[in-house]
Amino acid sequence: MTYALELKDLRKSFGKTEIIRGANLAVNAGERVAVIGPNGAGKSTLFNLISGRFEPTSGEVLLHGQRIDGKRPFEINRMGLSRSFQITNIFPKLSVFENLRCGVLWSLGYRYTFLKFLADLEDANERAEQLMEMIRLDRRKDVLAMNLTYAEQRALEIGITIAGGAQVILLDEPTAGMSKSETKRFIDLIKEVTVGKTLLTVEHDMGVVFGLADKIAVVVYGEVIAYDTPEKVRANARVQEAYLGSSVADAQSGGGGH
Repeated sequence: MTYALELKDLRKSFGKTEIIRGANLAVNAGERVAVIGPNGAGKSTLFNLISGRFEPTSGEVLLHGQRIDGKRPFEINRMGLSRSFQITNIFPKLSVFENLRCGVLWSLGYRYTFLKFLADLEDANERAEQLMEMIRLDRRKDVLAMNLTYAEQRALEIGITIAGGAQVILLDEPTAGMSKSETKRFIDLIKEVTVGKTLLTVEHDMGVVFGLADKIAVVVYGEVIAYDTPEKVRANARVQEAYLGSSVADAQSGGGGH
């Protein structure tokens, strides 16, 4: 079986310190997976290995059956995997529309050419308009990204992340720093824009995790100790002992927690 994303005995050491210790994970196309675990568990390192920012010490990362470990981030992106970061990553001095148009250019076949004026690229402009509506920033089209609210900047980053048409999306703590009402709206937005795509997200808010994920991967000390549906992970005694504890009770009662 070919998975959308697969990790095989993935390991990463920094000097003598092993951070990722034989991680295994197999994600089906179209699944939404939340990656959770205590601070220092290796979640961000895992994302860095998948997206090409770090090279594994050993093991394999496969995207739709093709090995991507060892490839550079831009190469992985062109193969169909896109990632957002904990820190908002946008072009602050470009407008909302211009940010999105930059995001769609490569996927539409416009390489490093300056022979055409961007305003004349009808397909790129049309796709940017569609994305603006999807992320509900069409009324903010000409506003500079630096002047958007924090939640709007995160929405714009989601738009840029999906602009290239990637089928596998990695979101690193997408709701961090948001209020409860902003978080609820953002979960709905993520669900809408990732329909038909495969999603991996690192998230600390258990309300977000249980509201968004089809499956949960629990990472502790660089290993995936559980990978299953939210209900089964919630009931897993090993997971509760290692990490969740009272956060599970909070999520069951409808609350969230970091």
